Amino acid sequence: MRPAAAQQENAVAIAPAPRPADDRWAASIAEFAQADAAHAPTPGGVLFVGSSSIRLWTDLETEFQALPVVIKRGFGGSRMLDCTAYLKKIVTPYKPRLVLVYAGDNDLAEGRSPEDVLRSFRGFVEGVRAELPDTRIGYISIKPSPLREALLPQIRATNALIEAYAETVHNLDFIDVFGPMLDARGLPRPELFREDRLHLNADGYALWKRVISAHLP
Repeated sequence: MRPAAAQQENAVAIAPAPRPADDRWAASIAEFAQADAAHAPTPGGVLFVGSSSIRLWTDLETEFQALPVVIKRGFGGSRMLDCTAYLKKIVTPYKPRLVLVYAGDNDLAEGRSPEDVLRSFRGFVEGVRAELPDTRIGYISIKPSPLREALLPQIRATNALIEAYAETVHNLDFIDVFGPMLDARGLPRPELFREDRLHLNADGYALWKRVISAHLP
């Protein structure tokens, strides 16, 4: 572990990961349980969890056909703290060999700090390790959306914190989609987004697929 990374890690490890303050995702979690009851996914697959960037990836399960099982468990608007809080419902039941998570974007938009997001992500990693010690984890970096251009400094800081943390943890990857989504001026590329300037379009997801594929088995 690098000394600087160790100091940084210790600096944000004092408080436990925050818990969600409400049950706004109860319906989404119930839908996942119903889907599993109807058709239980095969253990040992690749699991995608996170916010609307995962939920709206409509052809995700077929985009990675070379993989044995691809499961999508995204619930729109969710935060990194929600993914951590619902870990036992959206991750551990599937016993994945690889879990990819995209979250943190909404945490920052609600006013949480980069350190808060890292703290929540650490809780996620530690929760997965406790239940599934052999499962690999990949964190998909927070994207730079035009709608949230004002948050770019916080997004950069959060990505940097999580990347540094990932370097200290075995079987944990940091997947950088942030850099390729910037133009020559260092601003979000609008052609990768829908009209709402927040969610990805087909070109945006094609870019994500190229970047993420390099980290898949």
